[in-house]
Amino acid sequence: MTKLATLTALAALLVAPALAQAQAAGQPIAIVAAENFYGDVAKQLGGPDVAVDSILNNPDQDPHLFEVSPSVGRHVSAARIVIYNGIDYDPWMEKLLHAARSANRRSIVVADLVGKQTGDNPHIWYNPATMLALAQTLAAALIADDPGNAAGYRQRQQRFEASMQPIQAKIAALRQRLAGTPVTATEPVFGAMFDMLRMQVRGMAFQMAVMNGTEPGASDVAAFENDLKTQQVKLLVYNSQATDPIAARMKQLAAASHIPVVGATETEPQGKTYQEWMLAELDAVDRALPE
Repeated sequence: MTKLATLTALAALLVAPALAQAQAAGQPIAIVAAENFYGDVAKQLGGPDVAVDSILNNPDQDPHLFEVSPSVGRHVSAARIVIYNGIDYDPWMEKLLHAARSANRRSIVVADLVGKQTGDNPHIWYNPATMLALAQTLAAALIADDPGNAAGYRQRQQRFEASMQPIQAKIAALRQRLAGTPVTATEPVFGAMFDMLRMQVRGMAFQMAVMNGTEPGASDVAAFENDLKTQQVKLLVYNSQATDPIAARMKQLAAASHIPVVGATETEPQGKTYQEWMLAELDAVDRALPE
């Protein structure tokens, strides 16, 4: 049986009873987020009036190796609201939704909220503006589904927006100091943040090949190595969540060349909010590139 056929069978078996349970009077609104940073925003906005399941929630797991399980099908089938990244980052979610169509479910594709398309860097959550756009759309969806608790949703949205201001302030301060600094990465996980800091990103051909699971070209590898050996870049950001031999070798080369290395993950670390996660990443860049 093909993977899509398996997904279809799972959804068909689960969707009717799950939706009936989700729509029971007095129950929290069931939300499924493909990634835990989107689930975190949903929890912050929904508070006690939502029940959130985040599917990709392990910072030690490579998201690109994720495979759908029956429990994922059950959660998606029961959801009133589904949030996922889009632009081919989590295509398994689109297949599940297609297999378990429901007029009673809202789907929020975050990439659509910020005008991103397939082929763009999919790591859009490293831009705080993405999360603010999600918060606005999700708050409106929650109010539409649950108008009796509208005041709480609005209050929590305002609290969330206020909590994002320290991130924006940190970005502005670092941008003033670090704009134009040449940097690189093993893959473009941190790319959106680099853009906001206005740093000069080198080695993009190498990064895109690693992200897409293809072998970087010989000339791209040579250029990347040369940037590290000759200290043409001042920082290497390493995807500490994905394992790739050539990326690991570049990390070792950076260390040998006395170039600071900062780790970045594709999944929100356990025990941290999105805001704490982003501030920690920015603090790491700040420490790696002191004045």
